[in-house]
Amino acid sequence: MRRCVIVGGAPIERAEELRAYLRADDYMVYCDCGLRHEKALGRAPDLIVGDFDSHEDPHAAAETIVLPRVKDDTDSFFAAKEALHRGFRDFLLLGMTGARLDHTLGNLALMRMLEGAGAKALLVDGYSETEIVSEEAAVTDAFPYFSLLPLGGAAKGVCVTDAKFPLRDAALAPDSSLGVSNEPLPGKIARIRVGEGKLLLVRVKRG
Repeated sequence: MRRCVIVGGAPIERAEELRAYLRADDYMVYCDCGLRHEKALGRAPDLIVGDFDSHEDPHAAAETIVLPRVKDDTDSFFAAKEALHRGFRDFLLLGMTGARLDHTLGNLALMRMLEGAGAKALLVDGYSETEIVSEEAAVTDAFPYFSLLPLGGAAKGVCVTDAKFPLRDAALAPDSSLGVSNEPLPGKIARIRVGEGKLLLVRVKRG
């Protein structure tokens, strides 16, 4: 099954790095003012979704779903649900962080919705890549830093090896910063294991 790329309207920095994440057969969905990133990403839309309150309807040849401006879901949330309905289970999320904190947090909730639906999602911006971990993950030393943040309550039985700050059977609570800003050891791959709960893993590309 092809991967679905959903492009939101948050600022995109270092677009050339984000283009490197794209695959030739990706299904591209642009959400409203996410259309302003089309040229920088170099990919035409397969689907356009939006209420067009922040970008005019381009009346493009691509399939377009025009949403009402008064609705429960954000344009990006609707796009993700529509992609799930169409059978996609692998997602890359771009233009989802920065500028408005409320939208950034809403897009992290979008990731949780996708994970709950049995899909996997990677959120990427110019500084980091983020995914939800419920079992195991790894961080290479291509990323100078990484952080682990609990989702929906404490994560228990957390083990981290080959990192500057190793953990053994630790509990990461929502009111603690214990998992913030760790570092893979040089030449090593940091390994993460979660016994119970879920973690947001943020691999940081630069300090």
